[in-house]
Amino acid sequence: MKRTIICSLLFALFCGCNNQPEKKEEKVVVAKATTPTAKGLTQQDSIKAIGRQVLSLLKSHNYKELTTYFSADGVLFSPYAFIDTAQSKRLTPEDFLQAIDKNWTLTWGHFDGTGEPIKLSVKAYLKKFVWNADYLNAEAVGFDQVIKQGNSPNNLNTIYPNHHFIDYHFSGFDQKYNGMDWSSLRLVFENDNGEYFLVAIIHDQWTV
Repeated sequence: MKRTIICSLLFALFCGCNNQPEKKEEKVVVAKATTPTAKGLTQQDSIKAIGRQVLSLLKSHNYKELTTYFSADGVLFSPYAFIDTAQSKRLTPEDFLQAIDKNWTLTWGHFDGTGEPIKLSVKAYLKKFVWNADYLNAEAVGFDQVIKQGNSPNNLNTIYPNHHFIDYHFSGFDQKYNGMDWSSLRLVFENDNGEYFLVAIIHDQWTV
């Protein structure tokens, strides 16, 4: 099922590049060289297609299908750029779906500024620290490149040195905040026998 969906997305992406009328160009930041894959698509194209599918499932709240993209070890959820491996919550597909079904309150780390524990249900956490903006229509998209660096130390490349990631970024939403309300969502993927699976979802924003 998953392989069929991805292949369809990749085929649509490839055909769309040749047949669709020209659209406003998306700002994409590329840091690493890409390698060719099947049908002339690049590794970057493949990962970005999977990333968009993950975002679509988050937007539609299709959590069961979303878990088919989880890595075998689950997905780590980090509310801020600094990934605290001791405090951040890692959920397997089974735990993720059960926590939603049972409406469990989980501890996801600590709030910036106050240090108070982040105690939220899965749905409440996703609303605040994952789908807090429509990242399918992000202002800028970076492949293996962090677009905005805030006050919080960013240790993504230290924790996941051999992984690819996509950074979806908004520079701000309300002019009165002068860009301090910027927001980013980063999806981190691992390669498992030629297929890419989600290993981490990292939220980033202005912190004190």
